[in-house]
Amino acid sequence: MRRARCLVPLLLALAAAGCMQTQPAVYADLAPVPAVAQADLQRLDAGPRAYVVQYRAPATAVPVGGPYVEPYAAVAVAAPVRDTVYTLDSGDKLRVVVFGQEGITGSYMVDAGGHVNLPLIGSVPARGISTQSLSKVIADKLKQGYVRDPHVTVEIETYRPFFILGEVTTPGQYAFVPNMTAETAIAIAGGFAPRAYKTTVEITRKQVRVEVPLDYRVQPGDTIMVKERWF
Repeated sequence: MRRARCLVPLLLALAAAGCMQTQPAVYADLAPVPAVAQADLQRLDAGPRAYVVQYRAPATAVPVGGPYVEPYAAVAVAAPVRDTVYTLDSGDKLRVVVFGQEGITGSYMVDAGGHVNLPLIGSVPARGISTQSLSKVIADKLKQGYVRDPHVTVEIETYRPFFILGEVTTPGQYAFVPNMTAETAIAIAGGFAPRAYKTTVEITRKQVRVEVPLDYRVQPGDTIMVKERWF
């Protein structure tokens, strides 16, 4: 019994000494989370930039038991989006010039099937290729017994339209204007409606839908959705 009484103060002293030890600092050494939907933004293939959100951990140490520190900080960063050559699709009106061949030179529409119908050579596939590629395809077909040394140029006479929906004054289909941004498209549609969300819009292109800022570059055939704000 006397031995047990001697051990009690010793155990209390050891416990107190353990509590007095300084707890090590825990560092929030976390890797950045990959940007959300960055691949989708790159697949849009146009525009000066598109904003995505990345999450970065704080650089300072956070002691255990200290004041609460938010472990992540949302930072809007500009993700570069590739500029690519414009590709043709249904609704584009083209000016085809074959030097020395007035019977072939003229204006042609890319039909619903994505083809251009020309004299002599008939239907030529145009969907998904550039005007330069189409010039080469037409020249190659003309070489096959029609024209000895054809020189062909193809230019876009009228772009296919774009579409704008949602919170704008007059939604619908409009003629595309080169170097158009989402903000320009909204202006063409009569401006924002009273309940419009005025910071970003959704653009759908080739079955890919992403949210982009108003200065994002629009392409022919795009569908722009202006969302409604809830506050």
